[in-house]
Amino acid sequence: MQSEEKIMESEKLSLHAFMGKFRSPSWAPFLLLLMTLVIILSFQITTKSVNPIRVSLFSGSSGSDQWFAYPETCSGFLGQLPMRKVVMSLKDFGGVGDGKTSNTETFRRAIRYMQGFGDKGGSQLNVPAGTWLTGSFNLTSNFTLFLEKGAVILGSPEADEWPIIAPLPSYGRGRERLGGRHISLIHGDGLVNVVITGQNGTVDGQGKMWWDLWWNRTLQHTRGHLLELKNSRNILISNLTFLNSPFWTIHPVYCSNVIIRCMTILAPLDAPNTDGIDPDSCSNVCIEDCYIESGDDLVAVKSGWDQYGIAMAHPSSNIIVRRVSGTTPTCSGVGIGSEMSGGIFNITIDHLNVWNSGAGVRIKTDKGRGGYIANITISNITMDKVKVPIRFSRGSNDHPDNGWDPKAVPNVKGIYISNVVSVNSTKAPVLLGIEDAQFEEICMKNISLLGLTPSAKWQCEFVSGFSNQVFPLPCPQLQKNGSSSRCSFS
Repeated sequence: MQSEEKIMESEKLSLHAFMGKFRSPSWAPFLLLLMTLVIILSFQITTKSVNPIRVSLFSGSSGSDQWFAYPETCSGFLGQLPMRKVVMSLKDFGGVGDGKTSNTETFRRAIRYMQGFGDKGGSQLNVPAGTWLTGSFNLTSNFTLFLEKGAVILGSPEADEWPIIAPLPSYGRGRERLGGRHISLIHGDGLVNVVITGQNGTVDGQGKMWWDLWWNRTLQHTRGHLLELKNSRNILISNLTFLNSPFWTIHPVYCSNVIIRCMTILAPLDAPNTDGIDPDSCSNVCIEDCYIESGDDLVAVKSGWDQYGIAMAHPSSNIIVRRVSGTTPTCSGVGIGSEMSGGIFNITIDHLNVWNSGAGVRIKTDKGRGGYIANITISNITMDKVKVPIRFSRGSNDHPDNGWDPKAVPNVKGIYISNVVSVNSTKAPVLLGIEDAQFEEICMKNISLLGLTPSAKWQCEFVSGFSNQVFPLPCPQLQKNGSSSRCSFS
């Protein structure tokens, strides 16, 4: 409920701020568009259920369960799973929820025991009210981790409770440091049919110790995530609050059939690299109805880093991001890349609401990345006080090692952006492609960027495309009307 209230309140505040800008009748079309977007967004949010989720709510093809009753949700992603046959409490294994006693071995022992029921109807571990201090632990298949109301899983502040594991093959090394990386607090590899949910319980990574190591340049290994699932399928993550991740918060990698919904994800706005949700070389992912505040991208779609991602060639595809709201002062509401070397295609971003942020939507690439970004659909976006509403960026000069190939440039084709309203904008869009790379079929329709000074101009380089009903007038590379191209504005 916390995430729903925050999203609804943000919409009310944003609408109030927007209406103050529209005093002249000439703004009526923009106001009508904005109110329509907000009404649609509010309706879709307020008609959803945020009751605790049971495994039986995977409705499969029947669609009979009420969890999937309201329109435009992820009903078709996961097949039907049975009720868990064994349900136990962490207290049954000797857990102590006083916030001081370590429960690392308790969690590990409990899940080892429940692993034995994976082929016997599955199991569920309930975490009761209390504060459960723990280091990293691994999940198992056919398993539900359920946080009851008032339950807090508290990440250990001891670095050795987050062991070092091998780097991801599509990265070749830790993302921040050479060599291995710290495991995530909640981790899983090679799993099927996993549910992480509850009655809005909390997982708190206590990230400050890790952020300080980063700021002080004393970090020895790449920081761990709050939750990482690898090589897994049929995953549901819902109805929880995640706080203070050391690094990226939720990181599904090499996964398929993943639903992440009704989540609240919070970190201090200056906490480094605390992305909210980062699907990485994943397919069939749905992220919806989430509220995120972080020190980096709210959502970032990735697929590997330079030559390692190119070699693995595991793309991210068929991903939906919708009804996500939040703020990030230096980064973007939704980012594509910059680690995109395995390819990214068929991404839908719909009903995004971002305020007080560095960018609304951002395509991030660079020389050495290779790979491709294709068929990205972005629509129904509202922004307030966003510095650069739409941005294509390059030139970070961020590579894993000296083995990257400067001739490996990305191909970007088919970016479709429509129905965007941004008020109190600071800069016009910045669309910077890469020389000798394809950045084409950039299609924009019905975009209103309000509050810019008369001198603010679009910046475009090495891009081409089409536009219709875009204000202020875009750069010449986009001023063709798309009616005769693959950009359909009908």
